[in-house]
Formats: sequence, structure tokens, C-alpha cells
Amino acid sequence: MSNILSITGTHADNTLVQLADVTTRAKYAALMADGHLGYIMPVGGVAAYDNQISVAGVGFDIACGNAAIRTNLRMSDLDGRISDIADTIQADISFGIGRSNNSKDAPTDHPLFESDAWNAIPSRFRDALRAKARDQLGTIGSGNHYIDVFVDENGFVWVGVHFGSRGLGHTIATGVMALADGREWNDKKPETETLLSLDSPLGDAYWTLMNLAGEYAYAGREWAARKVVKMLGGTELELVHNHHNFAWKETHFDQDLIVVRKGATPAFPGQRGFVGGSMGDNAVILQGTSVPVDTAPLTLYSTVHGAGRVMSRTEAAGKIHRKTGRVIKEGKVSPLEMSEWLDRKGVTLRGGGLDESPHAYRRLPDVLSDQGDTIEILHTLEPIIVVMAGSDTYDPYKD
Repeated sequence: MSNILSITGTHADNTLVQLADVTTRAKYAALMADGHLGYIMPVGGVAAYDNQISVAGVGFDIACGNAAIRTNLRMSDLDGRISDIADTIQADISFGIGRSNNSKDAPTDHPLFESDAWNAIPSRFRDALRAKARDQLGTIGSGNHYIDVFVDENGFVWVGVHFGSRGLGHTIATGVMALADGREWNDKKPETETLLSLDSPLGDAYWTLMNLAGEYAYAGREWAARKVVKMLGGTELELVHNHHNFAWKETHFDQDLIVVRKGATPAFPGQRGFVGGSMGDNAVILQGTSVPVDTAPLTLYSTVHGAGRVMSRTEAAGKIHRKTGRVIKEGKVSPLEMSEWLDRKGVTLRGGGLDESPHAYRRLPDVLSDQGDTIEILHTLEPIIVVMAGSDTYDPYKD
């Protein structure tokens, strides 16, 4: 474990065991304060490889990330409109699994669909996947993916979104894992670590497709956020946008490395990021500290992507038999507890469920404090409207 550079915050034993396993393959690793157990690699984990990329490390929702737009609007501009705005967002933007984007202004003609990168997909699956991706661009998904409206400490209104590359990213991840195991692209297999050299044909293809999924996710998030800005009647003043399930070519400790961030936000000096808490907590705009500090390189210039879960979805919401409605397991969070929290905070919620209750998450100020002087908080964003998929919506592309 000597190649673990830093562990911020307090973590469950199984999360630390998973991080230690990552270090048997990676050159360096670090864990952010919002870390928790993931597939193969902890969420909140950062790992640097020597000319290799971990497909499971990047994850199944390739290029999941956050985008936030500061508008010219003030809180007073939304007076009397909050409920109607929430209804419009929920009605006009698609949330949940398998949803098509039915908006007439959906960016289905985006140049990314003509990219040569699609040629990295086996030919007999290419057209169907491109059609599916075109159909889903700008849809939000479910789980902890959202569109929020916030107000900052200066009274300015922001729009924030969190989602990734939808079915495109999931299909790329599972397809490449299958090919690496000697199977067909569409032959599903259990999730296992798949390390690919970028010098190999498959590694090169995956790198190409990962970046395609990144471009796709950026286009979807920016379209959705800007659509809500228009709904509000506002003008965009600034955009903050980052992936947190992705890999980058970077130089650390005078070495050229492939850095995988799974549920971790890049935070080089002066680089801004939007980090959400939960549906009932404040979010922040932050940046990598502009003053050199010894601890920042040990995070591989990374920070948290959210508050981090303290309860699994089933632990928070319980489990109900799909057909009979019988309660199989009681959840730790009640509807009353969640609604009381949101009422105290003044949040108007559409969709969402007990598995996304604030009770299921750490408190973001504590997590940010654990990151220490590696980051600087630029703005604190108080949620006004939160829109998510309904609690009965299943989605395999959750972050």
C-alpha cells in the first residue's frame, strides 16, 4: 500500500480494502473524502497507471459529471413561479431509464454523431448504438442524477445538472469488457477489472470511445442546463463543467501517467468545479487552490464529486416486492423525515425517492473540510428546486 498517496476523510473497511486492491495494479492511488464502495474501484478513488487504463475504474456511466450555469437572474425574479418552474422542468425534460428526448430542440444533429470515433465500435453494432445515443442525448437518467435550481450567497440564480453518457457509456464499457475477455461485443459478462494498454488495438479503441462518450455527456449536460436557463427567462453568465468518471493523460511527479478519476473531480490550481450535496443540502462552486500546497499533488490534483453516501439505496429506502408490494425490508428513512428536511430547507422537489434522501448522504461541508487546503470555495449554492426521476424508476446507468 506504499503507493497510496493520500486518504482524506473516514471510510468503511471494505472501501479501504478495495482501494488497496487497486494499488496492486496502479502506480499511485488516492481516496477523496466522499469515498465509498464501488465496482472494482471505490467511488471517490483516483488511480494513476503507466500507459494503461482501467475500464472498470472509469466505470459504466462514462463521463458522468456536473455542470452549473450562473444566470443574470436574482431570487426575486422567481417569486411566485417556483412550483410552475419545477413542473415545467419535470414535464419538458426526460428523466429515467430508456427515455427518449422528445424535445424539439434536442441536439440530435450534434457534430459528434459524425465523428470517426464511431468506427471503433464493431460494425454490426455501430448504427444501432448511434441511433440509441442520438435518441437519449440530453436525457437525465435516474438515481442521483438531477436538474437543480439554486441561489448563491450574492442572490444570483444558478442551474446545476448531474448525469453522464447514458446508454452509450454503459454499452461501451460492457462491450469493451466482453471483447477483452474474448467474447462478442454484446455478450454480457460479470464486472471484472479490465486493464488495457493504450498501445494495444483494444486499448486505443476504448480510449477513442471513452472520449466520444465524454463529448456526448458534455453536449447533453450543457443542452439540459441551458434549456432550463431559458425556461427561467435568464441569460448565461458563466459555465462550470467537469467530468468525474473519466481518465486523462497527465504528468505527475515528472511522469506521464493515465489518471482515472471515479467519482472524483479534477482540481488543478485554479480549475473550477461544481459539487453537489444532496437534494436537501447546499452545493458549492470550488476550485483547486491557487496557492501551492504540499497536499494537493498527493490527491493527484483531485477533489470530491459530491457528499458521498452513508447508506445504500436499499438501506435508506427499504425493499418492496415488485409484484405484491410486500415490504421485504424496512428502510431507515421515512417519507415524513425526508419531507420535513426539505420543508426546513425550503426545497421544492419533483420526483426523487427515499434512497436519495439527505439522510443517506454525508454532509458536504464536513467532506469539503476533510479535503483541507487543496480546494477553495468560491460560491455556496442553496437549492430552491430539485427535479429527479421518480422513486419507482429503475436505471442501470446510475453514478
